[in-house]
Amino acid sequence: MTNQNQNAPPSVPDTEAPPVRYRPKNRAIPHVLTFFILFAVWILLSGKFDPFHVSLGIISCGLVSIFSNEMLFPDLKIKELPIVWSRFIRYIPWLLYQVLVANIHVMYLAFHPKMIDLIDPQIIVFRSQLKSDLSLVTLANSITLTPGTITVYVSVFGDVTFHAIDVESGQSLPWIMDARIAEIFGE
Repeated sequence: MTNQNQNAPPSVPDTEAPPVRYRPKNRAIPHVLTFFILFAVWILLSGKFDPFHVSLGIISCGLVSIFSNEMLFPDLKIKELPIVWSRFIRYIPWLLYQVLVANIHVMYLAFHPKMIDLIDPQIIVFRSQLKSDLSLVTLANSITLTPGTITVYVSVFGDVTFHAIDVESGQSLPWIMDARIAEIFGE
């Protein structure tokens, strides 16, 4: 018989503590950057510059930046931010060109005399190489913005499910977008 105290909790094997997520020393920077981005978009879209509406814009952008600053800047690396933004700005014209080409393709499908034979809707699933939430959201939105395709589901593991109106719409564009967005975010 062992001589253990009956009231003592059973011994728990030593386990390592979960890793502590690195937090930047200056946590105000994501809030401030998010606020200014949101307020700039608000100013561009609102068109109202009287004190009442501007104060509502400041309050709403301030609240949103408090609660969602980690959406835009999950791992704040200030030195890399201008590089990522410049890559993203170069991505926008390419995306707009793809939207234009897809618009013409969908218009061709809609007005073709054999439209019924050409339209072949399908669900396509592929594994993205992207890792961060922001890059996966960018991919999902880029696919959805392109006419003829719409994102149905994106998992945190990178599984992307989208609907394509025909075979041509779903063949290569999502994979090209995936590679371009990986280049933007350095993944």
